This record gives sequence, structure tokens and C-alpha cells, in this order.
Amino acid sequence: MPNRKFRIGRARTGLGLFATEPFKKREYIVTYRGRMLRNPEAERLEARGSRYMFEVNTRWTIDGSKRSNVARYVNHSCRPNAEAIERRGPTIVYCARRRIKPDEEITVDYGKDYFAAFIGKSRCQCPKCRERRAEQQAKRRAKAKRAARKRLKLRRERRIAAKSKR
Repeated sequence: MPNRKFRIGRARTGLGLFATEPFKKREYIVTYRGRMLRNPEAERLEARGSRYMFEVNTRWTIDGSKRSNVARYVNHSCRPNAEAIERRGPTIVYCARRRIKPDEEITVDYGKDYFAAFIGKSRCQCPKCRERRAEQQAKRRAKAKRAARKRLKLRRERRIAAKSKR
């Protein structure tokens, strides 16, 4: 088995890539591998349900659907710890944006287009978005609780007013 600084494991969104050893800032993590396709062909495959397509530029896309491409397990985050860098070839490599600790999931920002098309704010599972949704839900609960107390108070006042009229 190759000596890797990462492992594939269960993540919040399915399978993910996790660091087993620390990564320094700007350190190489993994290469996104696959066959090169012209964009029209890649779009046809995506329309049929293919996943793991990485658009390199306006002409080329990498089809990373083979399981030997471990970079396909890098998940999305709005606050990523890795970034995709285009090298000669065209080749895509993931490098650390900041120091990555062991057992931390390796994540990258998939970009606005992918996010809008496939993930959306309501389904993003990165810590930033989960925290934002939890805050919003707490605000909604507090608002509902205040409204319920107000309704209860009004009912009591109406009951008291009705008793006093008798």
C-alpha cells in the first residue's frame, strides 16, 4: 500500500478525503486524474448523470469518475482548506491553503456555478453553512415562542375581560 498522508473515510456528505498526517500551507495533497474530454462531450455525460467532472478551461474537462482518482473524494466547503491549481498538461492538483491537521477533512470550494446548480445554500454541509442554518433556526424558534406567549397573553386578557362583563 502506498504511503499516503490521507485516507478515504465517511464524511457528512458521503465519502471524503481526510488527512492522516499534517499538511503545511501550500503543500501538494493529491492530483485530480482522469481522461480528458472536450466540453461538449463532458456536458452530454453530465446530462446522463455522470459525476466527478472537473472543467479545466473553456475547451477541456477531466472525467475523474474512475475510483483510482482519489481526488474525487475531496468535498465542497465554503471555507476550504485546499485549492485546485492548474499545472502544465492541463493537470489539476490540490494544494493546502492553510495548515491541515490530522483527521481534518480536505475540502475545496467547487465554485459558484456548481454550488448554485447542485448544492444550494440549504443543502451545503460545510461547518460555516450548518452554523448559519442553526443560528437562523434558533431565531425562528425564539420568534415562534414569543408569538405563542403573546397569543396566550391575549387569550388570558380576553377571558378576564369576558368574566368581568358578566
